[in-house]
Amino acid sequence: MGNRNKIILIGFMGTGKSSVASGLARELGITHVDMDAEIVKVAGKSIPDIFAEQGEAAFRTLESSVLESLLQNDESIVIATGGGAVLKQSNCQLMLEHGFVVALTASEQVIVSRVQQDQGRPLLQGDVAERVRTLMQTRTKAYDFAHMSIDTSALSVDQIVSEISNAWRNQ
Repeated sequence: MGNRNKIILIGFMGTGKSSVASGLARELGITHVDMDAEIVKVAGKSIPDIFAEQGEAAFRTLESSVLESLLQNDESIVIATGGGAVLKQSNCQLMLEHGFVVALTASEQVIVSRVQQDQGRPLLQGDVAERVRTLMQTRTKAYDFAHMSIDTSALSVDQIVSEISNAWRNQ
């Protein structure tokens, strides 16, 4: 397996990265890290606060350094990235070098219904459906570099977990 001992989940917000990460970690008996939670820990403030006080660029820089430190770590872990972690080419490169990258996708309708009530998403202020549509369009190709891709719209977390763990073991 070499140094590809990490499973890195990428995908748009609301595709199930956090739920799947915790399910995968349980299934494989390893730890999982939610990058957004890690960023909050490092920054000592919430993501909406980071966006409000320092702007998106500062958040992205922090995100990259957190990702890098997680990937330099030797232990096997499952990493749930934030939806925008793929916006920097250098992040994508690092993910491919250090891990098995899985893109989770879902239809626009499913995503809107999943994220509608979430107040903690600074990029979704205003008309949620409209924001989701626009963001999804700007990121259409952003997740294409992954080793595998799974549409989570109609699957249970357990189904997704078993698909990923099988693929990971056979990589």
